[in-house]
Amino acid sequence: MEHVVETEELAIDGGTPVRDETLAYGGQTIEEEDVEAVAETLRSDWLTTGPTVEAFEEEFADFVGTEEAVAVSNGTAALHAAMHAIGIGPGDEVIVPTLTFAATANSVVFEGGTPVFADVDPETLLLDPQSVKERITEDTKAVVGVDYVGQPCRYDALREISDAHDLVLLDDACHATGGTYKGKPVGSLADLNTFSFHPVKNMTTGEGGIVTTNNSEWADQMRRFRNHGITSTHHERAEKGSWYYEVANPGRNYRLTDFQCALGISQLQKLPGWVERRRETAHAYDEAFAPIEAVEPVTQRDDSICAYHLYVIQLELNQLRGDREQIFNALQAEGIGVNVHYIPVHYHPYYRDYFGTEEGLCPTAEAAYERIITLPVFPRMTDEDIEDVSEAVRKVVNVYEH
Repeated sequence: MEHVVETEELAIDGGTPVRDETLAYGGQTIEEEDVEAVAETLRSDWLTTGPTVEAFEEEFADFVGTEEAVAVSNGTAALHAAMHAIGIGPGDEVIVPTLTFAATANSVVFEGGTPVFADVDPETLLLDPQSVKERITEDTKAVVGVDYVGQPCRYDALREISDAHDLVLLDDACHATGGTYKGKPVGSLADLNTFSFHPVKNMTTGEGGIVTTNNSEWADQMRRFRNHGITSTHHERAEKGSWYYEVANPGRNYRLTDFQCALGISQLQKLPGWVERRRETAHAYDEAFAPIEAVEPVTQRDDSICAYHLYVIQLELNQLRGDREQIFNALQAEGIGVNVHYIPVHYHPYYRDYFGTEEGLCPTAEAAYERIITLPVFPRMTDEDIEDVSEAVRKVVNVYEH
C-alpha cells in the first residue's frame, strides 16, 4: 500500500527515525545445510588443498558454462591470478573503468602493469565501449569490464573491440554472480571471468573468489600461482605417494580451504533463488521511487538479468537543496545503512601520485560519483525492511526537495 509521507522532522534534526536499528546495505544468508556442509568437511581428513576444492570448481564451472574454474582466497586474488595468467608485466597497459573497487586496478599494478582508466555510460554506469576505444595504444594488452551493481557490461561491443586489437577481455563479475547477458550466464562472457564470495556478495564462502575460463593453459597457470608456483598440490602428491614437487615460477598463497569450498557448493544451490529475491527487492524500490523526480535508479537494459549485488540511485541534485553527503547522512540517521560505490579509482592518492591521474580524466564517472548512493539489498531483507528503506528515501527527499 502506498504510504504518502507528509513533511516531517528528519531524525538528523531531532525527529523520530524510520528504524530504531540500522539496516545494513548487505549481508550473508547462512542456513542449516550450509553449517552442516562445513561441519562435515571439518570432520574430514582434508581442510585445505583437498577434494572439496576441485568439487566446488567443477560445480561452479558447470553453473556458468565454462570448461575451467580456479578457486582462490578472495576476489582480489582472482583478479591478480587472471593478470598473472595472461602475462601482464611492466610496460603493459590494461583498460579498466574508474567506477569500481580499487582491486580491479590494483591487480594490474601487482604484476607491474599500468591501469588505464576509462569512463562509464551515464545511465548504466558500466564501462563505455567508446571510451575504451579512445584509450587503446600499442601497449594495451587487455580490457576489464566491471559488471557494476550486478548488470553485465555490453560484452558484444567489448568483444568486437578486443578482437579487433588482439586484446584479452576480462570480466570483473564480482557483483554479478547469477546474472545473464543475452541469455548467457555471467562467467562465460569474457576470456577470463572473476568472482568474489565476500559475505556481502550474492553467495559467500566467508572470503573467497574464483576465476572461470575456457583456456586450460591459463587455468593451470592460475592453479600454480595460487599455490606458491608449485606444480602439484599436496592432495595430488598424497594420491601418488610422493613427496617431490617443483616451483615453476614464484607464486602466492591464494588457496581456498576445503571447508570454504563446502560452503560454496551449498550456497551455489540456493543462488538462483537469492538472485530472484534481490530482483524482487529492486523492483519494489523501482516502483516506490518512480514518482520521485529527484531519485533516479541506475538504468537496467532489457538484454540482461541483473543480479543486484547493489541497488544504486543517482540523485538529481538540481532538484534538491542539499548535496549527496547531506542526503547520505540524513538516511543514515533514519536507520538505513546506505553506502557509496565507488570513489573513482583515479581519485585515490596512490594513482594520483604514481600514475599522474587527475580530476577531469573520466568526467561522466566523476559526475556520477557526486550523485550516487547505495541502498540495502540482500535476500534476508523482509518486505517491512524494503518499505522502511523506501519510506526513509521518500521522507528525506521530501524535506530536501526545492
